[in-house]
Amino acid sequence: MLRQAVITDLDSIEEGYREHFAQERIHGAYTVFREGVYPTRKTAEAALQSGALFVYEENGAVLGSIILDSKQPDEYQTIEWQSGASDEEVNVIHLLMVRPRAAGKGVGSALVGYALDVAKQRACIAVRLDTGEQNIPAVSLYTKLGFKLNAASSMNVGGAIFHGRHLFFEKIL
Repeated sequence: MLRQAVITDLDSIEEGYREHFAQERIHGAYTVFREGVYPTRKTAEAALQSGALFVYEENGAVLGSIILDSKQPDEYQTIEWQSGASDEEVNVIHLLMVRPRAAGKGVGSALVGYALDVAKQRACIAVRLDTGEQNIPAVSLYTKLGFKLNAASSMNVGGAIFHGRHLFFEKIL
């Protein structure tokens, strides 16, 4: 089930973040996330409070989460977006996280699909997101789902982690 997150989901979301970091320690990292820096429980709490946190739940277990709102990071202002959409016509996927045990099972695709549906309900004409060029699974997913690469530049991921090889994608709805 895909739905807006509630306060009782926070423990599961935080546990998912911890599992992600444990997986990267063992198998290597696709992300530039840093444990204790981004993402954290505070990241999820802030998104929950603003109504921007959504989850994928199966048999009572939260297997993934996504943050979606209209707030574009400062770096987005320097990108020449294909849609030409105004700020009010855009939603941004800030953080897609799938628990390692659910990887490759369609959870990420379902969460992005849900985010696209929410954006359409909000009368948006485009959804934007960013990811590191080294994050091959994410780049593959977003491309498969129809997102187009608009630019490559640097970014402060989560407002705290500088990354010089970042990709900026957009999907016109």
